[in-house]
Amino acid sequence: QVQLVESGGGLVQAGGSLRLSCAASGIIYARYVMGWYRQAPGKQRELVARITPGGSTDIADSVKGRFTISRDNSKSTVYLQMNSLKPEDTAVYYCAADPLSPRVGPDYRGQGTQVTVSS
Repeated sequence: QVQLVESGGGLVQAGGSLRLSCAASGIIYARYVMGWYRQAPGKQRELVARITPGGSTDIADSVKGRFTISRDNSKSTVYLQMNSLKPEDTAVYYCAADPLSPRVGPDYRGQGTQVTVSS
């Protein structure tokens, strides 16, 4: 059974920091690109950041310079360090696991964790 278990969300004031974690189980972690998406009320889900098994990253322009993604392959865990948070960062953040190729398996999404930034 595949699980992506997110933690670390919460309420923070503007300018503050949070670190999200996502622990994966049931997948061959080294064959998945891990990432974070977010969805704010009334908006489409958008990619925040992703990281390949080798450590290459892709960061959305809206969070570049403020957010950092990393992964610990020994723990099958991906992290999203969020600094200088803004009210517009308020959203549900979803962990994502996307296979390097379709032969590896399907993609997976976590249940989401709420991040609320107050002004």
